[in-house]
Amino acid sequence: MSSERPKLGPDVPKVVTAWLSASGRVVYLTKDRGWSEDLGDAEVMTGVGATDVLAWAVQDQTRVSDPYFMQVTADGQITGRETIRETIRAKGPTNHPMFGKQAGNN
Repeated sequence: MSSERPKLGPDVPKVVTAWLSASGRVVYLTKDRGWSEDLGDAEVMTGVGATDVLAWAVQDQTRVSDPYFMQVTADGQITGRETIRETIRAKGPTNHPMFGKQAGNN
């Protein structure tokens, strides 16, 4: 089941994000319906068909949990009302640059 998030209209660029069930790490849905920890690999979607992709991701609960839409720019950069939250999810803790993904701690 997907968490309630602000609804994004069909024309708003978005990606599907979730947590990897095995490790709890943040992942993004790719065009080939795989999951990647790199936001740059995510499929940026617009249009009414995006809801079908999210519905597919919700059914993939053996690999991931809580998939939902995350607003991005057309070129896949984090934007929107949850920019800070999603940036922290993508990059890791903000308390010191030696921690998290920004430090190479994958």
